[in-house]
Amino acid sequence: MKHITLFEKGIVRAHVAPLLILTVAITLILAINRSVAAGAAAPSTKNVVLVHGAFADGSSWAKVIPLLEAKGLHVTAVQNPLSSLADDVAATKRTIATQDGPVILVGHSWAGMVISEAGNDPKVTGLVYVAAIVPDEGQSADDVVNPYPPSPGLDEAKPDAAGFLSLSRKGIDEDFVPDLPSAERGIVYATQGPWNSACLADKVSVPAWTTKPSWYIAVNDRMLSPEYEQAIAKHIHATTTTLPTGHVPMLSKPKDVAAVIIDAANKAGQR
Repeated sequence: MKHITLFEKGIVRAHVAPLLILTVAITLILAINRSVAAGAAAPSTKNVVLVHGAFADGSSWAKVIPLLEAKGLHVTAVQNPLSSLADDVAATKRTIATQDGPVILVGHSWAGMVISEAGNDPKVTGLVYVAAIVPDEGQSADDVVNPYPPSPGLDEAKPDAAGFLSLSRKGIDEDFVPDLPSAERGIVYATQGPWNSACLADKVSVPAWTTKPSWYIAVNDRMLSPEYEQAIAKHIHATTTTLPTGHVPMLSKPKDVAAVIIDAANKAGQR
């Protein structure tokens, strides 16, 4: 019986030992795969700074922010004063300075001018332009848009006594956010930020897109020429997404806009 017991123990050892080794090996492989997957999923740039354009404020990013945060990104929306290019750049650079690492800088509309200047900050690893004005060296916004036919939306920009422009309710409804429900258009109208018309003549020195990777979201626009948006995206060699939406896709297509920003966060540091 003793010999049988020893024999049985030998059989058990012969079968159990390889199984234990196999189990440990599988566990290690799974752990490594999880680690690699987590590393692949983690964005290379974790800070995102969002800069609103004319006739808007930081709330124009309200639908995009939670989508970015759900992907582990740290998001800050600038409240730029829309009083001059220098003032808006200064507000944006103050926000960049508070970030704890590399930054994806995102600008909508007029803020394309702002991020082109502020994006020269060494913390900025990539630029995302959303239906934006993008200058060449030494250009103003007027210089950028003048070669193209006037857009219908700008006819609805009305100056006050100080020269600050606001959009009429007609301009909001038909040109700025025509693809939003009426109630949301009312909120956009009520919260719009008046834009100093003198901004149109302010010039960018050396635009950051000349040295940093760029992404561009082009739309079916009534505030800027759609032809311009396609042309400038090609000119700056941007990774381009075209959306069938109005001038403020952050509100009408937030998932699509967030996807482009996430792509930039994943790839900018690798270029």
